Amino acid sequence: MASPRVVVVHRATEYEELLARHGTRGQAAFFLANRGRSLDELERRHEAQAAARAKVAASIPADWRRAETERSEVNRFVFGPEDVVVVVGQDGLVANVAKYLAGQVVIGINPGGHAGVLVPHRPEDCARLLASVATARPRERTMVSIRTDDGQELTALNEIYLGQPTHQSSRYRLEVGGRAERQSSSGVIVGTGTGSTGWCASLQRVVDPQSPLPGADEAALAWFVREAWPSPTTGVELTSGRLGPGEELALVVESDTLVAFGDGIEDDRLTLGWGQRVVILAAGRSLRTL
Repeated sequence: MASPRVVVVHRATEYEELLARHGTRGQAAFFLANRGRSLDELERRHEAQAAARAKVAASIPADWRRAETERSEVNRFVFGPEDVVVVVGQDGLVANVAKYLAGQVVIGINPGGHAGVLVPHRPEDCARLLASVATARPRERTMVSIRTDDGQELTALNEIYLGQPTHQSSRYRLEVGGRAERQSSSGVIVGTGTGSTGWCASLQRVVDPQSPLPGADEAALAWFVREAWPSPTTGVELTSGRLGPGEELALVVESDTLVAFGDGIEDDRLTLGWGQRVVILAAGRSLRTL
């Protein structure tokens, strides 16, 4: 039996991106100085991430295989079923990786200075966590999926947005729980329990403060309509709710073009045309995290 492979995922730091853009440290520092900023803080964050990655690399058992990939390359990286994925960075990086996984365990390492819902562990914890992978019981985080009537599908960890790519109104027919309503709004958001600390939490306060949001490992989703517009042909009755196991939210597009994307990644999106029908529901797979 092949030994496990640890795949370390990171994102280029702001410091690295500035150097790539401006060529030298001096030119990058000059660019920031003209805007009243210093390169020192970016250097400190860069060094903290480099130190965290070094500790993670040192914690991988000598007889295990290893690989590394940067965020911009994740969509081309081939993850194996035996992989253990170690994400070093921010919570958003875990969400970026989640859609490309199929049951692999994810360990989130926080290099420091980030909110740590999905990256709760210190670099010093990595050796212990890797040693426990075979016996640990990962947390199964529910994901959300959108499927189109022509066979396209997109999966996200936090939420899926469906609406206009611009600030124009989105027009569609919303169907849920045996009810239907034509709407004109700023778009529809369907989120998971993991995403309930972000966009969905903000929407809940405005749209339906009394509606409880699901837990991260609960097989349920919350959905919200942003700024539904009442008119002679569009309604505002169906603006929020929950989807339990097996339940779906369906929309029929009544705009020339709408888009759907997950976790704020607009470049990876589905483009939907007039008359197209989509369903949004809990995904058939979850993200497994330690």
